[in-house]
Amino acid sequence: MNSFDIEDPITKLNQISTKRADAFIDHHINSLNDLLYYFPRKHLDRSNIAKIKDIEPGNKYNIVGKVEAVGEKKTRFKKIFQVVITDGTGILTLSWFNSSRFIKSLIKIKDQIAVHGKVEWYNGFSISHPEFDVLDQNVNSINTGAIIPIYPLTNEFKKVGIGQRLIRRSMAEIIEKVSSFDEILDDKVLSSYSLLNMKDALSQLHFPENLDLLNDACYRLKFDEHLILQVFLALIKLNIKHSSSKPFKDIGPYFPIIRDNLKFELTNAQKRVIAEIHQDMKKKYSMNRLLQGDVGSGKTIVAILSASLAVGNNSQVAIMAPTEILASQHHKSFKEELSQARITCCLLVGKMKKNDRLQMLSNIKNGNISVVIGTHALIQKDVVFKGLGLVIIDEQHRFGVEQRGKLTDKGSNPHFLSMTATPIPRTLSITYMGDMDLSIIDELPKNRIPITTKIIDKNRLPRVYSFMKKQIDLGQQCIIVYPLIEESEKSDLAAAVEMYEKLKTNTFSKYQIGLVHGKMGAEEKKGVMQKFQKNEVNIIISTTVIEVGIDVPNATVMLIEHAERFGLTQLHQLRGRVGRGKEKSYCILVNRGSSDVSLSRLEIMEKTNDGFKIADEDLMIRGPGDYVGYQQSGFVKYKIANMITDGPIIRKARVLATKLIKKDPLLDNHYKLKNRVLNDYKDNLNLTNLN
Repeated sequence: MNSFDIEDPITKLNQISTKRADAFIDHHINSLNDLLYYFPRKHLDRSNIAKIKDIEPGNKYNIVGKVEAVGEKKTRFKKIFQVVITDGTGILTLSWFNSSRFIKSLIKIKDQIAVHGKVEWYNGFSISHPEFDVLDQNVNSINTGAIIPIYPLTNEFKKVGIGQRLIRRSMAEIIEKVSSFDEILDDKVLSSYSLLNMKDALSQLHFPENLDLLNDACYRLKFDEHLILQVFLALIKLNIKHSSSKPFKDIGPYFPIIRDNLKFELTNAQKRVIAEIHQDMKKKYSMNRLLQGDVGSGKTIVAILSASLAVGNNSQVAIMAPTEILASQHHKSFKEELSQARITCCLLVGKMKKNDRLQMLSNIKNGNISVVIGTHALIQKDVVFKGLGLVIIDEQHRFGVEQRGKLTDKGSNPHFLSMTATPIPRTLSITYMGDMDLSIIDELPKNRIPITTKIIDKNRLPRVYSFMKKQIDLGQQCIIVYPLIEESEKSDLAAAVEMYEKLKTNTFSKYQIGLVHGKMGAEEKKGVMQKFQKNEVNIIISTTVIEVGIDVPNATVMLIEHAERFGLTQLHQLRGRVGRGKEKSYCILVNRGSSDVSLSRLEIMEKTNDGFKIADEDLMIRGPGDYVGYQQSGFVKYKIANMITDGPIIRKARVLATKLIKKDPLLDNHYKLKNRVLNDYKDNLNLTNLN
């Protein structure tokens, strides 16, 4: 038997013609190793396949049957696409509402399909919107083993005859003929962490003997993916620690002045975080710290006090915010506190008079201005600092690695503090922020009054509008938010504008109403916001551009339309725009969804004001996308790992990564592991000492 090398081209395989090879290559599958890592999207467990004759309404089942009929039924309100299948013991009807065109293209008469869903009784057994997979035409395809891998198949694959059976046969041929597999861990590590070797892991993933071995295979492959990322992050951290920076050894003259003249008492959490930051700044290498705090926890004053430490050690500070509104808000807050210590502070944004900008740039360059607050304008080439010692990034997930790098490059390895108001679950923190030290403000100021949150349906809106009028008559202000979804941006924006006109003309005709949305120019938007902040506008109607950057203590009611379309964390951030003053505040969530799932999600908002608890729930429901944002763009190379559910695996991988880098900083004695890191993170190697 001829053996294969793992890096051989896929044309080595018996059933891979040139056309099929081209289709694989278009999907970035070039080698045998690439194909082995084309993982099943799920497995069909034949031991759990039910017969139609044995099923009962109200329960969920896996069923395999042959398609006997397809058709579309029209009702007064919607189209229903139906498929009738049989397994020889009975008949089951599958139904999809308003998805006929999509489903029609996937399911044909005589197809063998596997379905999963909750069975109901409507003139016979039926499942609405089931999960399904079209299996091979050959009935034997479901009898190839107890647990069958189901691979993702594209139209390009199907056109050249690449189906489930061909992929399985190709996988079997690779596992049989490949002489050696890329093993990145030695036997000692495999044994101490109870891991399968790589050959067994890949074999059991593609051809599981039983569920236990399948789970063991998944565990090993997940462990590898988490380990590679944790090693990469450990290398970044090591590189930072090798970069010398100016230590801020003294507290300086300005910090005590600002701290002792605050109009409020710092929370214990704020004091702890400030101590952590100062401890970092004393070191001879750059601080790289993420400051995580819930809405209203007091991150801004921590940033101000951190800035005063830097200025007190003869260094300049740059603060970058994602929007002009937020930058202006920060400038106002910083100026108010810093002026007590006579620290100079300026606002640098895109639209400025030429002469004003030139004068400001000159003052920054010669060191006459100590603290510079701005937007992306800070990273322009003509912005030159005399001695930049501290960089602060607000809403860090909105900036990419490259943007942050351009700002830090304006100093000599300045200390770096990143801030976010999005509470990041701890699992994600250790996964994505492994290159950063973490500070958490997990305590709200003592004087904050909890916001009351209520879910309503559209029928209760008139009562809510009446309540808002009473609040306005008492001198308070209100915010109404509409969702804006990219796919239907025009229609959503139109709905918001239409509602603005309707409420302005009818319901709230006696009051001043403002409208803010993403399509407005920066100046126009800023003008409306300023009027709202001065209480010249009673109600502001907005798309989600209002999420960040408003601090109006007088706003006491937040009404969020179509609340079911928002993530929980986003709802929490929106809710944080009210409740900043001394008066009781309210958040009203209008649920226009019809499912029990959407209602149960929103009920979490009623139960707690704790952003970290909400973040955990949101992570479980929606995944990590909103937390990661642009920050780790191109970093994560997961195929099978899951940062939501893999907390214990991540922690073990992190411990091992730390040990490996401590003993072998350049991975010279772990060349296969090094090659994986070099390959997976080749676009970001500039952040490490690897080459």
